[in-house]
Amino acid sequence: MNPQTHLAIDGYVDALPAHGTSWGTVRFDLIHFPTDADSLAPDTPDTVYACTTGDPRITDVLLCEIQPGDLVRVTGTLAPPDDPEKPAHFTVDGLEVLEAAPAPVVYGLVLERFGNYAVVFDADRDQVPVFTTSGRWVGEAATAETISDLINAYECPLTMKLVRRGGAELGGLD
Repeated sequence: MNPQTHLAIDGYVDALPAHGTSWGTVRFDLIHFPTDADSLAPDTPDTVYACTTGDPRITDVLLCEIQPGDLVRVTGTLAPPDDPEKPAHFTVDGLEVLEAAPAPVVYGLVLERFGNYAVVFDADRDQVPVFTTSGRWVGEAATAETISDLINAYECPLTMKLVRRGGAELGGLD
């Protein structure tokens, strides 16, 4: 192989693309599976390419639309690594999404709204996180039955102080 080769590679995006080391660049790892996997030994590793781009159109797509597991075709210039233990470097000048990754499904979680509040029920926990609908953290109710107590305490700081002190006297509140 030449020191640099221009080619197209199909592969899966390994993790969310991230901003690169210089302004306006993006970096991501691409996992390439051999096309003739049946003829290779079962323990043949997949190839990882360390990809970067500075093209503003590609950068925008990578940062705003691409998700881990998306199958993409990248075109660009491949340069062998300086260290044989590290992945080859691929400078991307073209990107095509071949297949979007399936949307992740979160099992056992239910998001429910209580007026201006949102709560997250998790089948694996008794505690219930509570937020305002604008995203501000309210607190964690010990059980589903205590959600309204937590919201009431959040809306009235004096009540919240009393709840924290277990209903102590009004004097000496901080």
